[in-house]
Amino acid sequence: WGADGGVLLVLGAVVEEEAEAAPAAPAEAEAPVAEAEGLRLHLSARSNTGYMGVYRQASGRYKALGTLKKKVSTFGVFDTAVAAAVAYARAVGEYQ
Repeated sequence: WGADGGVLLVLGAVVEEEAEAAPAAPAEAEAPVAEAEGLRLHLSARSNTGYMGVYRQASGRYKALGTLKKKVSTFGVFDTAVAAAVAYARAVGEYQ
């Protein structure tokens, strides 16, 4: 045991550190917003992201997808669900 109460590494063994040294847990997902950047976002109660056409990837990023002219189109990959929802709203709005 270290002088500060932490655990020492012994012969390369990985041992628990104190809770304050552990990385913070990711924040809970924020509630979907109805408007952003002057656009009305397409909310969806069935989507786990809260937005129509927005899907969370395994990497943790968000992809905006939609159907244009009978073909599935990707509108981009974004760091936040809101940014992907804005891209979806822009793309869908242009073709309605």
